[in-house]
Amino acid sequence: MNNKPEHYNAGDIQILEGLEAVRRRPGMYVGGTDIKALHHLIYEVVDNSIDEALAGYCDRISVTIHADESVTVKDNGRGIPVEIHPEKKISALQVVMTVLHAGGKFGGGSYKVSGGLHGVGVSAVNALSEWCEVTIHRSNKIYFQRYEKGIPKEPVKAIGTYTGDYTGTSISFHFDREIFKDEASFRFETLVQRFREMAFVTRGVSIQLIDERDGKEMTFHFEGGIASFARYINRNRETLHPLIYGEKEFEGIGVEFALQYTDAYSESIYTFANTINTIDGGTHLTGLRAAITRSINDYARKAGLLKESEPNFSGDDTREGLTAIVSIKHPDPQFESQTKVKLMNPEVQTYVQAVVLETVSTFLDENPATGRAIVQKCLTSARARDAAKKARDLVIRKSALESMTLPGKLADCSERNPEKTEMFIVEGESAGGSAKQGRDRHFQAILPLRGKILNTERARLDKILGNREVKSLVSALGTGIGDSFDLKGLRYGRVIIMTDADVDGAHIRTLLLTFFFRYMQPLIEEGHLYIAQPPLYRISNRNQVFYAYNDAEKDKLITKLGGANKVGLSRYKGLGEMNPEQLWETTMNPENRTLLQVEIEDAAEADLTFDMLMGSLVPPRRRFIQTHAKEVRNLDI
Repeated sequence: MNNKPEHYNAGDIQILEGLEAVRRRPGMYVGGTDIKALHHLIYEVVDNSIDEALAGYCDRISVTIHADESVTVKDNGRGIPVEIHPEKKISALQVVMTVLHAGGKFGGGSYKVSGGLHGVGVSAVNALSEWCEVTIHRSNKIYFQRYEKGIPKEPVKAIGTYTGDYTGTSISFHFDREIFKDEASFRFETLVQRFREMAFVTRGVSIQLIDERDGKEMTFHFEGGIASFARYINRNRETLHPLIYGEKEFEGIGVEFALQYTDAYSESIYTFANTINTIDGGTHLTGLRAAITRSINDYARKAGLLKESEPNFSGDDTREGLTAIVSIKHPDPQFESQTKVKLMNPEVQTYVQAVVLETVSTFLDENPATGRAIVQKCLTSARARDAAKKARDLVIRKSALESMTLPGKLADCSERNPEKTEMFIVEGESAGGSAKQGRDRHFQAILPLRGKILNTERARLDKILGNREVKSLVSALGTGIGDSFDLKGLRYGRVIIMTDADVDGAHIRTLLLTFFFRYMQPLIEEGHLYIAQPPLYRISNRNQVFYAYNDAEKDKLITKLGGANKVGLSRYKGLGEMNPEQLWETTMNPENRTLLQVEIEDAAEADLTFDMLMGSLVPPRRRFIQTHAKEVRNLDI
C-alpha cells in the first residue's frame, strides 16, 4: 500500500454536491446536535489528516482543545491545494471548505485509499462553526483564510513565506453554540479512545491530543499496528499462545489481521475498513470468522483431536475467549448505509478468508502444543454451550408452560405498553419494600434481588443460567439471553438499576452492568438501561426538607440555609432508610428524579474495563485501585 499518487493539485479536487442546508439540518450531516455530533466535528477534520497518512505523506497529527473550547487540528501532510479550481474559478481550498463532498478522494488520482469518504467533509464542520480558520504551508508559502458560519470573510491569501521542506494543514474552529447547546463541551476521554484506535490501525503515525483546559496531554504511536492493538486488549488477560498475525495485498486491497486466544469466556472482535471502525462488521468479519472456524476444524480432524462421531465445532465454539482484529484498506469501499458501520464489498470476504486460513493453518501445524490447547478450549466451549442451550431451553419451556411466568418477587405494573413502563432492579427486601410501596403501580414494576448476583465475567452461560437471581431477571425482562436475546420481547421500556450509594451498592451495580454488557448488550445500545441516582443527604431547616445528591450540592445548600449550625443533616446509607414517600419523591418520580442513561461509547474500552474490574487477574485491578484511590468519595467503612 506504499504506491504514492503522482500529483495533488487544484484539478484533483472534484465537486460532487453543493453545500446546502447543513446549518438548518445538522442531523443529516453529523448525526444531530448532541455530544456525539459535537465530537464528530473533530473526527471529520482528523480524518482528512489520516487520509494524508494513508497516502504516505503525513506522520504527525496534533489535536488541541483550547480553553475557549475551540479546536486546532494540525498535520504535516501536503497541505490542501490553494490554486484556482478549474471549474469553480476560486481557490481549491475555498472549494474544499465550502462545498459538501468536495475533495481529492473521489477521482482516484490523489488518494489510493481514503477513510474520509465515510464522512461529509470539513465543509460541514465549517458550516456548523461560529468561525473557522485555515492555515496552509505549501510550496514555501503560508496561506490563510477565515470563515464565519461557513461563509469566507475574504479570499485565500498568502500571509508569508518559509524555508525548508515542511508542508501541512492547520484548521482551527469553534463550534456554533446556536446549534450545539446545553453547555456542549468536548470530553478528553472520548477523544483519547478514538485517537488510540486510529493510531493502532494507522501504523507509524503519531497522534497528539492536548487539552489546554486542564493541561492533560496524550500522544499515541504504535509501530506494531493492529498487533499492538490486540496486545493492548489482552493486557489484563491470560493468553494461551503468542499472537497470530498476517497481512497481504490482493489486487490493490490490503488485508491485515491479528488474533489470540485467552482464558476469557467472551469474544472481542474489532473490524476496520480504511481506519473506520465498522461496528456492525460486514464482509471482512464474515471472512475472518469463516476462516478461523474452518482452520481449527481442519486441524482438529487432521490431528485426531475430534473423533469421527463428534460434530464439527460451530463458529461460537471457536470464538470463545478469542481476541481478533481485522483491518482492510480498499480504494473503493462500499458501505450498507449512510452511517458506514457495515462493509459490503463481496471480494473482501474472499481475500480475508484466504489470508486468515493460510496464516492460522500454518501456525497450528507449526505449533502443535498451542493447537491442542486451542482445540481443548473449543471442546470445553462446545460442551458448555450444549449445557447452556439445554438450560436456556428449560427456562424458555418453563416460561411457556406457566404463560411467561414472572418471578414471584416481581411487583408488576398494570400498563402493558413497553414504551410507557419501567422496571426498577433493587437490592434487598427492605429497599424492595419501600420501592413497592412508593412506586406508581400503573407504570412502575419492582424486582428485588437477594444479595449479589453471580459475577458473569468469570462464568460460562450454563452456570449463569443456573443462578436464581439471573433467572428472575431474564424472566422479568422477557428478552431471552445471549444468542437467543430478542429486544422485541422486552416488557419494560426503561430498566433502572437502583442500588444503595455505598460500596456494596456499587459492587451490585457493577455486577449487573457486567451481566447486561456481556449477555444483553442491545439493551444498552438501544438506550433502555439506566442507573437511578438516590440522594446522599437529607437536610432539614425549620419545616423544610431538602435533598442533596452529592457533596457539592450539600455544601451549597448548607451555605444557602445559613451554615451547619442552622440545619439538620443526615446521610443515607441505603435506600431502605428512606420511607416510601421519600424514595418516590427523590428517586422514582419522573418529575423530580435524575437518571443516568448507560451508554457504550467505545466497545473496546468497555470490554477492557469490565475485564479488568471483574476478571480473574488481580494485579491490573490492584493497579487501578492504587491509581484512583485518591479520587474515591463517600467510601463507607
